[in-house]
Amino acid sequence: MTPSSLAVPAAPPLVAAVLRPDERSRVEAAGSGWFSVLHRESIPEAIRTVRERPVDAILVSVHQCHAERLDQLDHLIRGFPGIPTVALVSRHDASGSEALLHLGASGVRQVIDVTGPDGWHRLRQVLGQPTTRDAARIQGPVLEALGQVPPDARLFLEALIRLAPDVGTARQLTERLGVRCTTLMSRFARAGLPSPKGYLAAVRLVHATLLFERPGYTVADVAYRLDYSSPQSFGRHVRALLGITSSELRRRFPFETALDRFITLMIAPYREVWASFRPLLRRET
Repeated sequence: MTPSSLAVPAAPPLVAAVLRPDERSRVEAAGSGWFSVLHRESIPEAIRTVRERPVDAILVSVHQCHAERLDQLDHLIRGFPGIPTVALVSRHDASGSEALLHLGASGVRQVIDVTGPDGWHRLRQVLGQPTTRDAARIQGPVLEALGQVPPDARLFLEALIRLAPDVGTARQLTERLGVRCTTLMSRFARAGLPSPKGYLAAVRLVHATLLFERPGYTVADVAYRLDYSSPQSFGRHVRALLGITSSELRRRFPFETALDRFITLMIAPYREVWASFRPLLRRET
C-alpha cells in the first residue's frame, strides 16, 4: 500500500477502549491524529458505549480480561460482530498468555503486541482505517429501502455490510455470525432469496467503489484492502460479476451508482421476503 493511501482521514475513527491505567496515555499518544479513544472502565461500559455511539472499533487489553469478564467479552463480540475487537498486549506474562487463549476462543482475531516499536505502527494502521464509517454509508440507504424486518434479519444485513471488507467467503461470514454455512444457505434458498455468497460478493463491490473515492487508493490498494490475494484476483471477481475490468469499475460506477444498483437488484425485489425472514434463528421453527 502506498504512503498516500494511508493518509489520515479528516474525521478519525472512534475507538472504545478497556485498558490498564498505564496503557491509556501510550495508546492516546500512538493514536494522535489517527483515531480517537473513549476510555471505559469495564466491558459492560464498552457495550453500552457501542450501543450509544458510532464506535468504529473496540480495543481491549489482555491484562484487563480476567476470567470473570470472559462471558462479558463473548457477549460484546457476538452481539456486535461487525465492529472489530482488537486485543492489546503491552507486556508478556502468564496471565496475559492465558487471556489470549480465551480471547481467541471468543472470536478475537486481531492481536497487537506493542512491546516493540512495530506494534504501535500496526495499532495505528488497524484502528486508523475507518471501515465502519464506510459501512454506515451503505447501511443507512439499504435499511431504509428494506423497511421493517425482524431483528435477526437486520443483524445479518448490518453484519454483512460491516464484515464484507474483511471476509471473502460465505463460510467466513457465517463463522463470524455463529451459524452453520449450510444452514444459512438452505434458509436463503427456501425463502427464494439470492444466496449469502451472492449478497457478500455484491456488497464487497460496493465497498470497492467507496475505496475508489479516495484518490490515493490504487486498484492494487483496493484489492489488498478487501483481502483479495492479488489485484488480478480482484479483477477476475469484478469481471465475473459485471463483465468489466476493475479500472472500468472505478470509472463507470461511482459509489452512489453502485449502491443504487445493489438496492435495485438485491433489496427492493425481496422486501416482502425480508419482512418475515429469520436467517439467524438458533433452531428451525
